[in-house]
Amino acid sequence: MARIDVQMPQMGESIAEGTLSRWMKNVGDEVKRDEPMFEISTDKVDAEVSAEKAGVIAEILVEQGQTVAVGTVVARIETDVAAFASGGASASAPQAAAAAPAANAPAKSAEKTAEKPAPARTATETAPPARPRADAGSNGGNGSSLEERLRTKSSPLVRRMAADAGVELSSLSGTGVAGRVTKRDLISYLESPPAAAPASAPARPAAASAPAAHAPHGPLPTPWAGDVVEPMSRIRQLTAEHMVLAKHTAMHVTTVFEVDLTRVARIRAANKSEFERRTGEKLTYLPFVVQSVIAGLKKYPILNAAVAGTDIIYRKSYNIGIAVALEWGLIVPVVHNADDLSLSGLAKALNDLSNRARTKKLKPEEVQDCSFSITNHGVFGSLFATPIVPVPTTGILGIGAIEKRPKVRTGPDGEDVIALRTCAYLSLSFDHRVVDGSDGDGFVGFVKNHLETMPEPVL
Repeated sequence: MARIDVQMPQMGESIAEGTLSRWMKNVGDEVKRDEPMFEISTDKVDAEVSAEKAGVIAEILVEQGQTVAVGTVVARIETDVAAFASGGASASAPQAAAAAPAANAPAKSAEKTAEKPAPARTATETAPPARPRADAGSNGGNGSSLEERLRTKSSPLVRRMAADAGVELSSLSGTGVAGRVTKRDLISYLESPPAAAPASAPARPAAASAPAAHAPHGPLPTPWAGDVVEPMSRIRQLTAEHMVLAKHTAMHVTTVFEVDLTRVARIRAANKSEFERRTGEKLTYLPFVVQSVIAGLKKYPILNAAVAGTDIIYRKSYNIGIAVALEWGLIVPVVHNADDLSLSGLAKALNDLSNRARTKKLKPEEVQDCSFSITNHGVFGSLFATPIVPVPTTGILGIGAIEKRPKVRTGPDGEDVIALRTCAYLSLSFDHRVVDGSDGDGFVGFVKNHLETMPEPVL
């Protein structure tokens, strides 16, 4: 027999672990090469993992819901189907217990405990569980051990969150692999008041930028008779954690403008059939909005910035994140260097990312390094919204429902006339720590004018 190991893949440069969220095959099922076997979730993206070779699933070593380190063997495939059918599967069960490396056992146990739903928890149990540091006695905090490197080298998102909050990751004990600090650990730390520091301890300069701790408001709700209790999916947990952190970090303000999209609607109507015939892509309103947003970000660079403690990082790359609603949650794929793309290039990129988000084909780097976000909530009929500014950006634009409305216009002789115009509301939520109201309003006003006076584009 010839069995090959299936490992938890590396889904990003600094991602050290992943959660096996769903098995799509069972032991004894045949699998073809490049056929999806299971789904994984990381703090970046949900993705399907396909078989590298054809065969039969001989062993499943990691169950659904378990979080394991990158490189952990999660299953084995028997490539000799005839040998497996003749009884080779009988020896697979005793091997399952020893599949994962012994070093990962504490981390998996802690992660699984942290993610298990606990309806009966009390308000005093919000802090992350304490974990002993294996290197505390020998390393002296010099960061040279694997555990120390994993803890301080969390995912880029966690590191940015910690920097915004003025938190030193090396001072926290995490529930990830080898004590690695996860988003859940960081949010629990921020929501729990830290212990008072000794009087002799010097104050950290970054502490002034840390958000105020939020005490839990009473006990958690408990199910009533007839209620249905379902654990949150991994993507829902991550979304919840990020939204809570975002609201605790940025000082949110929202401004709303009405924009006349009649000119854009005429350009789109005149070109969409030929565009679809030539490219195979649908021409929506979104590429026009993205192009105008990029022009606005160049004029108002504070909306394409990030806050790092008391520093402002002005991004020179225009990486536009587009919120995509999925049946199982929300994800924000990113069009990197969107200013380098033409209108047709933007349309292709947006459609491609949206389609692959819905089929779980996104790569981790395609949901990272966003500098400004857009959410098109109007597709559900919403007129306008007050979206939450994602950490660590300073603004997000919401596009309301695009519909025809009666508007007062000036006729050729200066008289007032009623005309039907294609309109929508644009709402900008921004971080008032660094974005003043004049800049927020100026940005949306610029985007509005750019859309209303847009020249005929070359598609």
